[in-house]
Amino acid sequence: MTSNTLGTRTGATPTVVLVHGAFADSSSWNGVIARLRNDGHPVIGVANPLRSLQGDADHLRDVLDSVDGPIVLAGHSYGGSVMSEAADGHPRVKALVFVASFLLDEGESTGELAGKFPGNELGTALRPVPVRGQQGQTVEDLYIEQEKFQPIFAADVPADVADLMAVTQRPILAGALADKATKAAWKTIPSWTLVTRQDLAVPAEAQRFMAERASSHAVEVDASHAVTVSRPDTVARLIDEAARATTE
Repeated sequence: MTSNTLGTRTGATPTVVLVHGAFADSSSWNGVIARLRNDGHPVIGVANPLRSLQGDADHLRDVLDSVDGPIVLAGHSYGGSVMSEAADGHPRVKALVFVASFLLDEGESTGELAGKFPGNELGTALRPVPVRGQQGQTVEDLYIEQEKFQPIFAADVPADVADLMAVTQRPILAGALADKATKAAWKTIPSWTLVTRQDLAVPAEAQRFMAERASSHAVEVDASHAVTVSRPDTVARLIDEAARATTE
């Protein structure tokens, strides 16, 4: 019988579903994807709309529903906020991997946690662009100013690569960063966290705080916020560890 699911396969090998955050797109996972596929993991990179926390989570939930078999879900930055909202109660999500990311509790917003501890310089680099919202109202898309993209977001990424990332960055609606979580999947699904010590967007202290209260398996690395690009080996290794731990 032919299946129309995104992640159809035989056996218990989980599908790894990757969720990018703000100011990035699915190509930011390319180095990680190559390593995961080399290790035999089926992989899906989700296009995160970056429009609203609940709307983005609904979109991700639809993707998760289309995957056949167990899932390991990994999110970078705001992608972690989305995946924790989307994965709550999902029967096939076996592990969550938060990469330089947010583990929001109910009632918390991404922006609130980003500013909870000192060291966040991202706010000083954001450029709002007025755009038309779904109801015709004026809302703000947020971009990182291109000349500030590498030093604040991707300091350990080669300059030529960071320059391209700055030009192709996906904006996020300001309201999405202010939206409050209504669910916290990390309370019931085992989680792993990669803490980036040189992060100027989500300070390492904030990442440690969130990982500790979630009893997440935390690993630290000297890297910028763009760790999926600068340290794909480290990211892939942690995702593989989560997959092995939850399928053995």
